[in-house]
Amino acid sequence: MPIIRVERLVKEFSRTTRVPGRFGAVRTLFSRERTVTRAVDEIDFTIEPGELVGYLGPNGAGKSTTIKMLTGILVPTSGVVEVGGVVPWRERERNARQIGVVFGQRTGLWWDLPLIDSLRLIGTIYEVPERRYRQNLERFSELLGLDEFVDTPVRQLSLGQRMRGDLVAAMLYEPRILYLDEPTIGLDVVAKKRIREFVADLNRTAGTTVILTTHDLDDVELLCNRIVLIDHGRLLYDGDVAHLKSRHAPYRDLVVQLADGAGPGAAHRMQVPGAEQIATTDGSVTLRFDPDKLPATELITRVLAQHRVTDLSIVEPDLEGVVARIYADRSA
Repeated sequence: MPIIRVERLVKEFSRTTRVPGRFGAVRTLFSRERTVTRAVDEIDFTIEPGELVGYLGPNGAGKSTTIKMLTGILVPTSGVVEVGGVVPWRERERNARQIGVVFGQRTGLWWDLPLIDSLRLIGTIYEVPERRYRQNLERFSELLGLDEFVDTPVRQLSLGQRMRGDLVAAMLYEPRILYLDEPTIGLDVVAKKRIREFVADLNRTAGTTVILTTHDLDDVELLCNRIVLIDHGRLLYDGDVAHLKSRHAPYRDLVVQLADGAGPGAAHRMQVPGAEQIATTDGSVTLRFDPDKLPATELITRVLAQHRVTDLSIVEPDLEGVVARIYADRSA
């Protein structure tokens, strides 16, 4: 059975504004006008236990609104939301005990307390047995390197340290589901690596279901086995990364480094049937090809038959470029 079920989910926000009035039987300078914005527009998806899913979209696509309905913060306008057999907004306390939430821009820790005191409070609130609390704290501290700052007040922590503390706080009571909203935003390479390794370890060893919303698509490529892509509140794609790439970017690039003796004009003279030359720099040529029509081995054979080379490399399309192209095509 799915651990999360979403059917025809809709969330609308209404706003009343003052506009110049119309002079008629009743003279008014201003009247009120109500506008309705549909942030989430009949979305459907299910998530199985243990999945690690990237939930992606541009700003204003409806990602955060969806997550807030899954956590019970917002009430849907219509549709079905079930998380672990619970309707989140009807049974908020029961739902809270089965989910962990980390928002990159906000903390759930107590600002003026040392990190360890915040963690103790969370253990008490969620009634974590002392032995389990200590075991989890020791394990998570080792994975995320908390020992160096666990006695420091939260307000004095760096962003990367606070994010690591928030992750531990979200997982101390072993929730079945973890929602991550921009968990690596603003972090350096080392901090990002630690957080990614922590999330991957949770998913692999504990079977924690993870939903990740992020603009850092490196997070998605390194962690997620599935992505759900939305725009303007509507579902665009639901599937694995490899299929998305093959569907929207079926090509590959072959970068050829020519030997010194090939001559200054060799790069410009390179004509290989079945491939398109898209770039030339300092004796290096990039050829774009479709591997379904021309296998990479055949292309390399054709290149070597015409030119002397010192290096060859195949470049896969990156997820960021594919997603950007999808959104660009929709807005064109």
